[in-house]
Amino acid sequence: MKPNIGSADRALRVILGLGIIAYGIVNHTWLGAIGAVPLLTAFIRFCPLYAPLGISTCGKGGNGGGGCCGGGKCG
Repeated sequence: MKPNIGSADRALRVILGLGIIAYGIVNHTWLGAIGAVPLLTAFIRFCPLYAPLGISTCGKGGNGGGGCCGGGKCG
């Protein structure tokens, strides 16, 4: 799995995931468990939906054009 999530996308996913989890805790609903999905994708730096669509939010600078994800040092 080649990473396809850049730094900004990763930060947004962490914030969104924590927000959804907090919503679930405050409202005592299982829907907060959905927050685990953006958190998981942020931590592994790979989005399965981006792959077939050919989307990558990694930058295009440095490391021979591979961006932050090409060099394996994202974030």
